Amino acid sequence: MMGFFISRVLKELQMKVTKLIMFAAAMMVSLNGFAEGGGDRVFEKMLNANTRAMEKYAVKQGKPVPVVKDYEYGMKLDVVKVVSVVRPVAGCAAVPAAMTYEDSQGQLNTIKYTVAGDCPERGG
Repeated sequence: MMGFFISRVLKELQMKVTKLIMFAAAMMVSLNGFAEGGGDRVFEKMLNANTRAMEKYAVKQGKPVPVVKDYEYGMKLDVVKVVSVVRPVAGCAAVPAAMTYEDSQGQLNTIKYTVAGDCPERGG
């Protein structure tokens, strides 16, 4: 009789531990999702601030305001001078970054691209 009772208690304990592990895993996944979304919001704020600064810079230089374009693989970039870089946020995934540059025609261009994030776990 006692063996049956102990067996039942152990089985219940195992179920509780399994549920706890599953709950912890679900929380880690959801928190990671929030962290990534937060990084995107931070980047968008930084990009918006950079866009406003580049508008002022363009006016001061007497040049047209650059339009933000997404980088596509194989794009030919004619970079003569880097004017501004929006650094990537810390993260262990691919994260957005942006660069405003002047080309050989004197035009300002802003491209948005993806880079590996500065992951503290990798020493970045």
